[in-house]
Amino acid sequence: MIDIRNIDEDEAKKQLEFLSKEIEKADIAYYQNDDPYLDDAKYDELRHLNSALEAKFPHLVRDDSPSKRIGAKVKSEFKKIELNVPMLSLADIFNDGELHDFITGIKRFLNSSEDIEFSAEPKMDGLSFSAMYKNGVFVKGSTRGDGKIGEEITENLKAIKGFPLYIKGDVPLTFEVRGEVFMSKADFLKLNEKNEKENKKIFANPRNAAAGSLRQLDARITEQRNLSFIVYTWGDVSDIFWNTQDEFLKYVEKLGFPVNIYNKICKNENDLLVSFKNLMENRANLPYDIDGIVYKVNSLELQKRLGFLTRTPRWAVAHKFPAEKAITKLNNIRIQVGRTGALTPVADLEPVNVGGVLISHATLHNEDEIKRKDIRIGDMVVIQRAGDVIPQVVEVLKDKRTRDMEEFKFPEFCPLCGAHAVREEDEAVRRCTGGLTCPQQAVERLKHFVSRDAFNIEGLGDKVIEDFYKDKIITTPYDIFTLEKRNKPQDLFSFDESLNLENRDGWGSKSVTKLFEAINKSKKITLQKFIYALGIRQVGIATAYLIAKHYHNFTDFMEAMIKKNISLLINIDGIGPQVASDIVEFFNEEHNIDVIKKLLDVIKIDDFDEIINEDSLLSGKTIVFTGTLTMFTRSEAKSKALSNGAKVSGSVSGSTDFVVAGENAGSKLKKAEELGIKVISEDEFSKMIF
Repeated sequence: MIDIRNIDEDEAKKQLEFLSKEIEKADIAYYQNDDPYLDDAKYDELRHLNSALEAKFPHLVRDDSPSKRIGAKVKSEFKKIELNVPMLSLADIFNDGELHDFITGIKRFLNSSEDIEFSAEPKMDGLSFSAMYKNGVFVKGSTRGDGKIGEEITENLKAIKGFPLYIKGDVPLTFEVRGEVFMSKADFLKLNEKNEKENKKIFANPRNAAAGSLRQLDARITEQRNLSFIVYTWGDVSDIFWNTQDEFLKYVEKLGFPVNIYNKICKNENDLLVSFKNLMENRANLPYDIDGIVYKVNSLELQKRLGFLTRTPRWAVAHKFPAEKAITKLNNIRIQVGRTGALTPVADLEPVNVGGVLISHATLHNEDEIKRKDIRIGDMVVIQRAGDVIPQVVEVLKDKRTRDMEEFKFPEFCPLCGAHAVREEDEAVRRCTGGLTCPQQAVERLKHFVSRDAFNIEGLGDKVIEDFYKDKIITTPYDIFTLEKRNKPQDLFSFDESLNLENRDGWGSKSVTKLFEAINKSKKITLQKFIYALGIRQVGIATAYLIAKHYHNFTDFMEAMIKKNISLLINIDGIGPQVASDIVEFFNEEHNIDVIKKLLDVIKIDDFDEIINEDSLLSGKTIVFTGTLTMFTRSEAKSKALSNGAKVSGSVSGSTDFVVAGENAGSKLKKAEELGIKVISEDEFSKMIF
């Protein structure tokens, strides 16, 4: 996070502009599309930074500031509903000191030194809803939307099992309850398992699954999903006859609405801290996901006196859990084999919830990492999501280790094909020497071949490739382009029932037709994409571009490689001897040439003819990308830089002109700062390209 203590006004202005755009983009992804690309910790960090900058430079507060917005505008597909009482969001706090400041601020505002009673309620990680009742009859439901205008989800709420369509008892004529729709961890796992079998969308976490299930134009889909809900507050109510938050919760529970069983009344600051600690330690054991605790002043009279800030109540706050670590058992160390034969160790874990995601596997990087941390099968380990995304083993709890747990020995033979696994000098990776005789390498190469930055064939996802390879439907890239012909044989004698794709589980005439359309569309490809698709070791998007730019057509390139003209490759700026050696070696393997020649009969490779924007601010500049990019994929960013006349390098040196730093940038960013090289944000980079 940026240190704002020494930031000047010009930099603050730039940061506030960036934060406004970035938070709006994240809000749309979260609230509209149910597909967030920022984890909660990173999103909260951006919000926190925006608030801190606005506090220091109040005259720079923008009209489109995130502090003036709630959620995101509704999708056009849904009918809009205006909320008479806005659904406000809450301010966030992240530590004990901020909690103390929050309570002190309330006491100062009330001019009181007395302890204040709070209702402490688990912060459910789901989708907020509003449900309006007239004379005890449910008449309409809405999402939060932007806080003032929501999306109508009346039929969707009705489709949730147990949702009250009528309420009996002493109920106000107008009675709007508000709460959270969520999905339990168990139902989330069942849904993903079902979707995987049917080649449907796999949800990242229960929150996404709940939101995606509730926000359906067809309520029948909502009905098929096991959704749950709780109520935690009210909106537009014609008569309020409860005096505290606690009284309201007990009242709606009697009416038949579920409330959280872990809600608790806290008499003072210490009670709140104890409640937070207890819930944080036990959150992994809850049947649903939570990401913090909401503290609300219990007394409605005090709430009324305290009032509201621009977008948040002064009497409530959300205490968010820190980026989570969890302890679990390492059941096994499994070796995966990649496209280039790299053997990568993976930890199989006793499933544990880390930051709202159920983790059952974690990377162990390589054999040196296993030795350094002395990781053994059966160990109790601390798991963390690196950048809150990639699960990794942070620490081994050696005091819980038993004497019979042996040191892990990294295999010297491929666990899949039995070929020697060799570790070359100065390399951290051990590789299978089996080549395409190794089934896993063959599968991984096929996945690479059809990937987005290569042939980009929709419908041939990882699971489909694995299934088709296993059943010998696709074993080489050439098989992809003959699939349609083989699926529709010319005579009965050539008919093979296993190739009748429409009879396969999860397939039908429509999905098969779409697959063939995607394959046919991909038969024409650019030179640089084809070179990348071949899966040559160390040849990424940028290197493929440099080769295409130098040779212009594939025939000239292939002939030069078969003749082993390695010196021509090395003369290309950006290609070193080791990369050149790997390329020449690829083209002098007979099997690879056979595959390529077959492919040339069924596809068309366009000659290189990319227009370079020589007037670009990046023309002639050397750029290094580091960290996680959110506006582009890494490949897209490199491609855009190259088409704007820049050179893309993988390492920072004195000749580097710009370093584009994404999220969680590491050593490259540090080196750039040490060398005094200009560091620009992804947003600044996007403004420099055309």
